[in-house]
Amino acid sequence: MRIRYENRRTLVTLSGTVRVRLKIRRCEAVGCARFHKPYRPEAEGALALPQHGFGLDVVALVGALRHREHRSVPEIHAILRGRGVPIAARSVTNLLDRYDEVLAAQLSNPQHLRRQLAGQDRIILALDGLQPDVGHEVLWVLRDCLSGTVLLARSLLSSTAEDLAVLLREAIDAAGLPVTGVISDGQHSIRKAVAAALPDVPHQLCHFHFLREAALPVFEADRHAKKELKKGVRGVRPIERAVESRSDPEAEVVRGYAAAVRSAVTDDGRAPLDAAGLRLKRRLEKIAGSLERVTAKGGPPRPLARLKHLIDRALTGTAALWPAVEQGFIFVHAAARLLANAAGETGTKVRRRFDGLLAAMQRHHHRVGSLGPAVDHFRKVAHSYRPGLFHAADLVDLPRTNNALEQLFGSQRYHERRATGRKTASPGAVLRGSVRLVAGIGTRAQTLSGRDLGRIDHAQWRELRQSLNLGRQARTARTRFRRDPDAYLTALEQQAQQPTLPS
Repeated sequence: MRIRYENRRTLVTLSGTVRVRLKIRRCEAVGCARFHKPYRPEAEGALALPQHGFGLDVVALVGALRHREHRSVPEIHAILRGRGVPIAARSVTNLLDRYDEVLAAQLSNPQHLRRQLAGQDRIILALDGLQPDVGHEVLWVLRDCLSGTVLLARSLLSSTAEDLAVLLREAIDAAGLPVTGVISDGQHSIRKAVAAALPDVPHQLCHFHFLREAALPVFEADRHAKKELKKGVRGVRPIERAVESRSDPEAEVVRGYAAAVRSAVTDDGRAPLDAAGLRLKRRLEKIAGSLERVTAKGGPPRPLARLKHLIDRALTGTAALWPAVEQGFIFVHAAARLLANAAGETGTKVRRRFDGLLAAMQRHHHRVGSLGPAVDHFRKVAHSYRPGLFHAADLVDLPRTNNALEQLFGSQRYHERRATGRKTASPGAVLRGSVRLVAGIGTRAQTLSGRDLGRIDHAQWRELRQSLNLGRQARTARTRFRRDPDAYLTALEQQAQQPTLPS
């Protein structure tokens, strides 16, 4: 091919502003399928993205500052200006978006994924979705449990079984390896999608999600009892004020007991196994016992006597609530121990023991008193989850929970908060989460240069960017409607009534 004309581009790089002269070639063979098609120098792709004025070295630095050092956009702008790069703050946001897109396109390429999985003969899929805003897109992520590689990240407006089955098949085709197991929560659309895409593959349902859903009424009963118990010990502050200005040993003892009560009251628990109410009750009983022993050895100070009376009254007022809660958590912890399978028994044996526990819960239904509906709820949820609870006992490396993927989401939220300062997830966490999540993981794993970013299929990058722009436009349209519904609908009416031009 001959050089037919030249183009010139001005690029802003970390070493300064440069002027690049590009020699464009064209094929002159009349019968060739590439006749008169322009071909730009391949080295241009290692310098900058098409139609962009900043070099890829600037883009790489912006991505590293964001994902590795957790710098905000104003901080990145100040760093670039300090290095002599003429750039506006708005351009920093644009370059950060380009970095996420380019790196995600590279890491999601099937060839790259197969190189990552070259040492494996199989994969185990973990599937979960992230939805910060109810009613908006869901970021679905498919990850290999053996290597920790994210195979696919995609934002979808719907979560139907058909859509998820398409994602599963796409991830499997990209990995190019057989799937020997799947782990997910108990969402019915996920179950149907796995059954449609991988009908003969064991589908393990997450034990943590099962226990959290099944034990929810018991956990709520414990929380209600804790709330009632905390109401009875709200008079600790006046006791502290009574000795606030004193520094004698008696005042120190009173403050020590008051601190113990406050520590017990403010210790919250997490579902499904942590019974914070029962723990508060036991701790208050220990404090009351200690105060009883002080009383037995001699007359206690008046503030301690008031504190003991306060705790005794609170424990007596809630005594009727605790037996049912204790029995409910006995059942829940027994189920958790069985599913943990510390003895390494087969899935058949664990299933038989689990069925025996459910039968025992039915026989001893009367022991839980008012929490009978909670036990019924546990058995109902267990019946729904039962077909997928025991595969992990028979299949090596198949995890019992999907917590690793949940922790990946939590890690991404943590890094996002450090960079933005936002406590809650931003809309961009899902809108651009399919590229931001992958780019963040890839950046924290290795340091990339501008030349590394230049190894990209521009057609794939444009397709990815177009799909992200469509999602952004849809989100923008919804925002405009919320701000001014009348103006939004009026514009649509005018557009609908405008006569179309003849084709």
